[in-house]
Amino acid sequence: MIPLKVTQPSYSTPIVVIGLIVVNILVFLHEFWLQLADPYALSHFMMVYSLRPAYFHFVNVFTSMFVHATWLHVLGNMLFLWVFGDNVEDILGHAKFLAFYVLCGTAAAMAQVLMDPYSRVPMVGASGAIAGVMGGYLIKFPRSRVLMLFFLLFIFTFELPAWVMLIYWFALQLFGGFGAITEAAQGGVAFFAHVGGFITGVILINVMGARERYWRRRDLYW
Repeated sequence: MIPLKVTQPSYSTPIVVIGLIVVNILVFLHEFWLQLADPYALSHFMMVYSLRPAYFHFVNVFTSMFVHATWLHVLGNMLFLWVFGDNVEDILGHAKFLAFYVLCGTAAAMAQVLMDPYSRVPMVGASGAIAGVMGGYLIKFPRSRVLMLFFLLFIFTFELPAWVMLIYWFALQLFGGFGAITEAAQGGVAFFAHVGGFITGVILINVMGARERYWRRRDLYW
C-alpha cells in the first residue's frame, strides 16, 4: 500500500519539505552520475557519507540522511515526506520543522546504532527522519484521511483514517525489527531507525509547540 495524499489541508507553502526533496534528489543524481562514471567512486562515496555503526562518526548521522541506495528508495522516501510533511511543517513553522526533521533523523540513526553497534553495513536514507514526521502527524492529525494506492492482481485506491495507517506502519516496523534480531539479519531495512524516529516525532511534536496561527485555527484540525 502506498499513500498518495491526505485530506488535511495545509495553509502555507512547505518550503522546507520542498527543499529537502530537492536536495535528496540532487544527491541521488550525483550518485547516479558516479555509478555511470566509475562504480568504485560510488562505493567510496557511500563509505564516506553513509553511517556504519562499527566505524561511527557523528557527522555521518547527518550526511547519511541525504544518501539513498536506489531510485525506488529515494522516490519512496520523498513521496512519504511530501504526503505527511507539509501539514507538520505548517503547524511547526519552517525553522522548527527543519530542526524537528534533523532531530528525528538523528534519534533514528542512534536507535539503529544502539541496536547493532558492531554492524559494518552502511546505513543510508531519510526514512528515519520521515518516520519522525509520520509520528508527529499521528499526534496532530489522527482524524485526517489518507488516500492509499493498493495493487496486487489489480490496482485500486481507498481511504484510511491517518491513525489506522500510521499505527499499522509503525507495528510493521516494530515487528520487523524484532524479527531481524531473531534472524540475525545483516543489511536490509533499518527497522529500529524507523521505530526510533517515529517515537521521537511523537514526543517532539508537542515539546516543540505549534506556531501561534495554528492555535487560532486548531478547531479546523480536530
